[in-house]
Amino acid sequence: MIYNSTEMEKEALFNIAARMCAAARTAPKAMGRDSIVTFVLTKTDKQRLADKIEETGIQIFGEEKAAWYKRDAANVRDSQAVVLIGAKKDYRRIPHCGLCGFWDCHTCEEAGGVCAHLLVDLGIAVSSAVNVAANDHVDNRIMWSAGKAAAEMEDFKDGFCWMGIPLSITGKNIFFDRR
Repeated sequence: MIYNSTEMEKEALFNIAARMCAAARTAPKAMGRDSIVTFVLTKTDKQRLADKIEETGIQIFGEEKAAWYKRDAANVRDSQAVVLIGAKKDYRRIPHCGLCGFWDCHTCEEAGGVCAHLLVDLGIAVSSAVNVAANDHVDNRIMWSAGKAAAEMEDFKDGFCWMGIPLSITGKNIFFDRR
């Protein structure tokens, strides 16, 4: 049997996305408390995310100044998949550390703040995931704009902080010549 490059690249992409999810899951976490979740978006779900990125940018900055969000939305549309990594908001990790800028966890939660340890956990999980993609030479880009848009979508609204990582296997890195 002969497999063409398109079929093999698609299989490789899904394999790597799965391994990225595993790397995010096994990444170290503050106090060993796991709140990481992952999803892989393709086709229409990926397009819905791209539309939401663009819409979010326009809502925040207006049509003329939303170029950054529009660029990220175009990159998501051009990618073959997006790995979303989220961390569920949790306010009782290391009580009274003050790293979040509030006196204690209760004050942080009441003010609508975010636990600094949760964001560190998310950063380590995202870094572990992109390391997998980089080691396998799959073009990727960490996008907080994709995470912000995901947090506003009904599918992902349940009290998580998100980051998105679009993936691309093409002859030229679609994330390289960005303006």
